[in-house]
Amino acid sequence: MHKFSCQICIVGGGPAGMIAGLLFARAGIETIVLEKHDDFLRDFRGDTIHPSTLELFHDLGLLDDLLARDHVTLPLIHARIAGETIPVADFSHLRVAAPFIALMPQWDFLDFVADVAARYPGFALRRHAEAVATIETRGRTTGVRLANGDEIHAPLVIAADGRTSVLRAQSGLPQRTIGAPMDVFWFRLPKSAAPDNQTMGVFEAGRLFVLIDRRDYWQCAFVFPKGRAEQIRAEGIHAFRQRVAAIGPETAAGAGAVASWDDVKLLTVSVDRLETWHKPGLLFIGDAAHAMSPIGGVGINLAIQDAVAAANILAGPIARGEDVAPLLAKVQARRMLPARLTQGMQEMIQNRVIAPLLDDGATVDRLPWFLRLLAALPLLRRLPARAIGLGFRPEHVRSPEA
Repeated sequence: MHKFSCQICIVGGGPAGMIAGLLFARAGIETIVLEKHDDFLRDFRGDTIHPSTLELFHDLGLLDDLLARDHVTLPLIHARIAGETIPVADFSHLRVAAPFIALMPQWDFLDFVADVAARYPGFALRRHAEAVATIETRGRTTGVRLANGDEIHAPLVIAADGRTSVLRAQSGLPQRTIGAPMDVFWFRLPKSAAPDNQTMGVFEAGRLFVLIDRRDYWQCAFVFPKGRAEQIRAEGIHAFRQRVAAIGPETAAGAGAVASWDDVKLLTVSVDRLETWHKPGLLFIGDAAHAMSPIGGVGINLAIQDAVAAANILAGPIARGEDVAPLLAKVQARRMLPARLTQGMQEMIQNRVIAPLLDDGATVDRLPWFLRLLAALPLLRRLPARAIGLGFRPEHVRSPEA
């Protein structure tokens, strides 16, 4: 067993944990980020970098460097409903440095953040380091214990280890479960490159399918009623390919690329949040604090906003050697409202759109009235673009740079 010390230990090398690590190290704080895997190479993670996140890199003077990495821009989202395709969200009118969604593999994004953070002498990324428990001293969290027996001691532990957070499960903090009516199968289908990005959602009776245009392949989300994964698998891969091919011309030719169930990854959708995000010496952010539905792809970007808010509030006092335990509640106060509003919006869409659509007796023969308005009045497309692209209470980097 080995023991290590730092000023901040961040559990989880996802977007929230890595951005937090970058910002705290940038402030001159000795920071260790723990990532339980050996690398970031895991497919079917959220690959959408929204305008709110791109704006943060603009704040840091890193936007051009980030966008030099291979990516696809998405200025407009479409939906096909009852056979009619309409534009739904137009990001091009947002008053930000990058008015579009950047589609970039998450491992490329995380590698970029890790490369930038490594420029700061106080930053350390420990891979293959799985935190399994907190270390408690006189009622306060003072570090974490790793699966290999090592210990990391720090006055502050930030848990950014996702919706299946081990530290959250052990914390005893009160949690509210909102739930979701669906789960998702993720997989890839080949496609030919097109001059315009063709990302869209397909809404038909009993069927909801998302096609994310990644230039030479579709990243596909097959949405189905919660709990039916095993039933669909039991029907066989051939039947599943037939379901996929029936979506439309985009999927008909490439459905055969799904060779087996090994090519299909299950996302069990959960929507919940901690009612209290902190204990003395311990702070939860991102999905560890509030698990989001995949609706709108906003979860990653909301998690990154949490990381920025945490650094804005805590980095200066930590750099000055102050005890930040009384300030942890300020992070929650800053970010709880955006989390609640986002989950409330997702819950409304789940209950009023997705659940009825996935019902066995559903019928869709015409566009709903609000979508007819979006089709007729382009100005209205700015509203969903703002909700998806910027969200509620977007943050800017205000933490110090040493």
